[in-house]
Amino acid sequence: MVAFGKKLKERQIREWQGYYINYKLMKKKVKHYGQQIQDGTLDRRHVLKDFSRMLDNQIETIVLFLLEQQGLLASRIAKLGERHDALQEQPDISQISELREAYRQVARDLLKLLIFVDVNATGLRKILKKFDKRFGYRFTNYYVKTRANHPYSQLQQVFKHVGIGAVVGAISRNLHELQDRQGSYLSIYDQAALPLQDPVIDSVRAAVDRLTHSTNFLSFLGQHALIVQEDELPTPVEERVDDQRYHFMSLLLNLVNTFLYMVNTYIIVPTADDYSLSLGAAATVCGVVIGAMAVAQVFSSVYFSAWSNKSYFKPLVFSSVVLFAGNTLYAMAYDLNSIWVLLIGRLFCGFGSARAVNRRYISDCVPLRIRMQASAAFVSASALGMACGPALAGLLQTNFKIYKLTFNQDTLPGWVMAIAWLLYLIWLCISFKEPSREDEVIQQESSRTTENDALEKGLKQPLLISSDDKKEDEDGDQDIDESEEAPEETRRPATSIQSAYRLLTPSVKVQLLIYFMLKYAMEILLSESSVITTYYFSWSTSKVAIFLFCLGLTVLPVNILVGSYISNMFEDRQILLASEIVVCIGIVMSFHMFNPYSVVQYVSSGLIMFVSAEVLEGVNLSLLSRVMSSRLSRGTYNGGLLSTEAGTLARVVADATITLAGYLGESKLLNVTLFPSLFICVISIIATCFTYNTLY
Repeated sequence: MVAFGKKLKERQIREWQGYYINYKLMKKKVKHYGQQIQDGTLDRRHVLKDFSRMLDNQIETIVLFLLEQQGLLASRIAKLGERHDALQEQPDISQISELREAYRQVARDLLKLLIFVDVNATGLRKILKKFDKRFGYRFTNYYVKTRANHPYSQLQQVFKHVGIGAVVGAISRNLHELQDRQGSYLSIYDQAALPLQDPVIDSVRAAVDRLTHSTNFLSFLGQHALIVQEDELPTPVEERVDDQRYHFMSLLLNLVNTFLYMVNTYIIVPTADDYSLSLGAAATVCGVVIGAMAVAQVFSSVYFSAWSNKSYFKPLVFSSVVLFAGNTLYAMAYDLNSIWVLLIGRLFCGFGSARAVNRRYISDCVPLRIRMQASAAFVSASALGMACGPALAGLLQTNFKIYKLTFNQDTLPGWVMAIAWLLYLIWLCISFKEPSREDEVIQQESSRTTENDALEKGLKQPLLISSDDKKEDEDGDQDIDESEEAPEETRRPATSIQSAYRLLTPSVKVQLLIYFMLKYAMEILLSESSVITTYYFSWSTSKVAIFLFCLGLTVLPVNILVGSYISNMFEDRQILLASEIVVCIGIVMSFHMFNPYSVVQYVSSGLIMFVSAEVLEGVNLSLLSRVMSSRLSRGTYNGGLLSTEAGTLARVVADATITLAGYLGESKLLNVTLFPSLFICVISIIATCFTYNTLY
């Protein structure tokens, strides 16, 4: 474990060395205080006063240097503005290019300043936590409370960015005006505000958001894709490689694949019990029918992720062919009167799950400047497919035969999806462009400057204390003075599921448990909805489809609310714990404890459970995307694969639970399947409470 003192030394900019928080000195001071209190030579009140004064002096040094550097940046921008004005009179293409690069250099220096604030804020949090742990006194609460809004305190200046915001605005405006605007008579203020397509500005804004803990709907939703990214400033070579690899139609085809697969997953939910009954099986066998797809996906996710190391086109073609075959078998099972053909068809559909390829394509082939938008589109396509699947099933209420083939509400979902995948396959073969692997070699072999290495290290680090930091506090009290780079082996991607699992910290493991829990609870609710509503309320397939469609429609509005408002008002870990508790309340409300079991109880409890699970999933994946090891951002066994496997395994277990509970009779199905959901939910709440202080 690398101690924080070593991390701090590695991330320091040499010429600014005297202005960083003196973490090593303060840690020794805390240790010295402890010894003096034990010996009885020092009073506790004297310790609090002395340590507070030391922190005040450290913060003042940081803030005054921060203000000085902001002034220097403002002065440079003013001088560049004079050059900009001169070029307005006599345009010169070469000088315009030089001026743009000069503005970009100012932005890079601003990024260095933001990392300076990041490092010091992290050091401040860690030393406060170390003090609390050493003396068993909540000094952090006292110090922050007394200095937060006091007119003489400069604590908040570390986290306020009025000056920095002005610098970002000035750089962005000038770069925007210099960006392909020759011959235009329009001012940038005459047009709708468009994001500046410049990686350095994107990196600066991401760093400011990280410092202020602010978020927006786009970034919040994009993080759900769990495309773990190393926030770095790309070199010009990497930018060109990204642009060469990017092909909009190929990205669109990946998103359509994601949408169709989610439609394929949920289109059978309203009719799976009827289909099982028509083939001579029990209605609760629908759990196996629905879950067969998830069982196969557990394995397909791994081989598709590995296949995407070599190609994107071939796995997508294979996926489409297998899904076409699987849906055809699913539809033909009715006329063949075989439950086994039905299950084999669903297994084929699971073996065609290319979500790992879809996610990997965005991670590898989409330029950094639009990667967050692409990730958000990936999540949106999944949510839309989840809502459209049951809705489409509700529309397929007909019954006719062509030759010996039957087309009814049970078989039409299979036939419709088979045709959809066939059309998709044709479109794929015509329009998909395989990215050049030579470009990837260039990208991997392009050298990184020392400056960009420093930026990469700085931007990767979260501001709040992670579980890694907690381990350092507990086990690594000695600072390491060596500043050598970490060995290359520590930066390589994981080579197996086991090695990827070893990279997970305890808090990340808890978050994966939470993900398992919410997927289990949601799958129980969705998969048994047709059986439960038919037994208790005699709902038709259309009513079940409408209910599931309405649940699916809540996904994006809920994420807009959380991403744009709630996450900026409360800490993510607070939302996480609150959402788990509400999920637990929804599960308890769903139990059949009183007669009669009403539609209002079922719908309201299901809505509470589903919406709170959606909130929980959003916040949980948002946290995971920020704290998961950067080594899980690439390779076959990446963070996205781990989350997919956890969620898929939850669905498999949930669907198996429904089928096994069916042997006890439909009257007991609801309560029997809810007990495991409640148990896992309670366990996850307890685990969250134990790791609450280590969550980001």
